[in-house]
Amino acid sequence: MSDKQTPHIIIVGAGPGGYAAAFHAARSGARVTLVERNQMGGTCLHAGCIPTKTILASARALETVSRLSEFGIAAETAPVFAVDMAAVMARKEKIRATLRVALEKTCAALKIRLARGQAELQAGLNVLVHTDGGTESLSGDAVILATGSKTLDLPALPVDHSRILNSDDILNLDHIPPRLLVVGGGVIGCELAFIFRAFGAEVTIVEALNRLLPLDPVDEEVSRLLLREAKKRGIAVLTAKTVRTAAIGENGVTCAVAPSPSAESAAGQSAEMETDIVLVAVGRAPDTEGLNPGAAGVAVDAKGWIVADATMRTSAEGVYAVGDALGPHRPMLAHTATAEGLCAVDNILGKKAVMNYGAIPSVIFTSPEIGVVGLSGAQAGGQGIRARSSLARYRELGKSHAAGELPGFFKLVCEEGSGRILGAHIIGAHAADIVAEAALAVRYGLTAADIAQTVHAHPTLAEGLREAALAWISGG
Repeated sequence: MSDKQTPHIIIVGAGPGGYAAAFHAARSGARVTLVERNQMGGTCLHAGCIPTKTILASARALETVSRLSEFGIAAETAPVFAVDMAAVMARKEKIRATLRVALEKTCAALKIRLARGQAELQAGLNVLVHTDGGTESLSGDAVILATGSKTLDLPALPVDHSRILNSDDILNLDHIPPRLLVVGGGVIGCELAFIFRAFGAEVTIVEALNRLLPLDPVDEEVSRLLLREAKKRGIAVLTAKTVRTAAIGENGVTCAVAPSPSAESAAGQSAEMETDIVLVAVGRAPDTEGLNPGAAGVAVDAKGWIVADATMRTSAEGVYAVGDALGPHRPMLAHTATAEGLCAVDNILGKKAVMNYGAIPSVIFTSPEIGVVGLSGAQAGGQGIRARSSLARYRELGKSHAAGELPGFFKLVCEEGSGRILGAHIIGAHAADIVAEAALAVRYGLTAADIAQTVHAHPTLAEGLREAALAWISGG
């Protein structure tokens, strides 16, 4: 390094992976230049985690007031509640701006230089930053790429940002569509389907595979319960189906729905569906336009995702990569990117860190929520591990009855003999918060007995994890 006391780290991308790496590096004594072509915060802050959860909070508030009579709350004159999308979006923008400003203030406080422009890699740890005013050349001792991902478009469903939307578009929608067709029953599609159903839209999900949330870490029983809850709320779900074409007309969109070639159980005939809005939520694509990774010797795979090892090193000496830029073979989550950013900085500074992906929790903000960490039973079997599952249901908990939150369960997957917790699958109220205890258990190799012998406060929903551990010990 040019100066062992103050190494210069150039970080490209100011999303969760990039800004976490920048903050950690600056606090560790490095000189940091953070390059961002848009605004600080990345997809998570501007078109992902924060906007969706802010809008979700409005949807849940509406669901709560619709249930007031269940809790003995009545009014002399029945109130009428309606969604004010302008106010919902204004609240979202205010929260987004508040958090963005906080990030910028942290950069300033840590003396991180924020260079705004399009980064282009050069050989030898050099980065060009292109702006409207010209091009600046940067040279560092190490480079971290945190360029993130973007929405994946389907040629058969060209997004026009009016009738056919991607997940970025729908987070800025100024009205509630009477009918919404969601193409893709993954995390993004399911979350937005539940939100817009709570707002009053007639919602249909079309998923090409055989179940909702067809992801390896998600237990199939979780998918089945989510399907039941979706139907209870009036969400129509078509699995093993695909939308072949979408024709935009004067009053809406006509979609051709057909059996999916990707699903074993696909059957039936093609049919037409009418809708007002189509949401395409089928995944993400690399966001490396203009980056020119090849110029620096950074390898990418066949789909353009950057290749890096578990220490976050790429094929180019001194160049690291973190976050969504690495693609879907790793968890594409904000907290994964953050952990990877810290790992990359530690390795640059000589601390020899390695990422552990086995204990990263995934949370899905449907209704009910889902929290998952570690292996499913099927994954454990696929790895040759003898495992057994146990189950405890939300309706067995006093807090669930008191709070009126009965749907859901806690499932533990533990190794036979040792009882070591391999995975946890929680669906129900506040699952996204409760899964943190399970993540700790998986991370440190705790057993079902360790959970069972830990006193859990009563009455709480977290008791369900202990009940699942007790069930496993008793052979349930």
